[in-house]
Amino acid sequence: MRAALLQMTAGIDPAANARIVAGAAEQAAGQGAAMLFTPEMSGLLDRDRERAASAIRAEKNDVVLAAVQEAAARCGIWVQLGSLAVRRPDGRFANRAFVIDDRGSVRARYDKLHLFDVDLPSGERWRESAAYAPGEEAMVVATPLGRLGLSICYDLRFPALYAALSGAGATLLSVPAAFTRPTGVAHWHLLLRARAVENACFVVAAAQSGRHADGRETYGRSLVVDPWGEVLLDMGDEPGLALVDLDPARCADARSRVPVLTHRRDIPLVISVA
Repeated sequence: MRAALLQMTAGIDPAANARIVAGAAEQAAGQGAAMLFTPEMSGLLDRDRERAASAIRAEKNDVVLAAVQEAAARCGIWVQLGSLAVRRPDGRFANRAFVIDDRGSVRARYDKLHLFDVDLPSGERWRESAAYAPGEEAMVVATPLGRLGLSICYDLRFPALYAALSGAGATLLSVPAAFTRPTGVAHWHLLLRARAVENACFVVAAAQSGRHADGRETYGRSLVVDPWGEVLLDMGDEPGLALVDLDPARCADARSRVPVLTHRRDIPLVISVA
């Protein structure tokens, strides 16, 4: 089963980003990929809230989603569109992932559950919740690569989400991201490998990379990790497309060697104060 990952440096023009993602879908299909994975905020990456607000549309009017649906249908490829900023009916925004099938239909949606509200030692300050509303539910969807559990970027730090996804039958976990450089250097490889091992799942993490038009810098290093924790692909710093073959037998093998899913227990919390 062949997967493709797009590593990109998304900018502030949704139409330009749409051309990049649609072009990657065509290229990936031409190289035999069953599914393309793209980063978080594939359609717009802009820390200027006022400028970004003028470009964010309701899902039905989103130019990137429409372009990717057309490309998926035309090229016969599934796409896990890492996420888009979309306007909700209540006027707030959602950081929303999509799974699009090879006929261009949306098979699943997932709104990011955990929002990135942090103050980093580097001086970077992020308040995702100032504009975005958190999601309400997790999502697992059947794809040509297996049952796929959806997540987005900061979700990576919350292992209970991935336990729920693997417990619901996921054998593949998607973690599209726009990681900052400081957090990427410290934790990116560590956390992705941990999520793969503790759930005995493949992890596919397509990432933003480089210096963006809004001034931010993202870490890159799009990764694919197998269920035993082996890194199958690391894309480094440069934008581009990469392909990787996934053997579903690796998932079954890891789960037979260390059956972590069957050994999970609901543990009652007892606090003892001496």
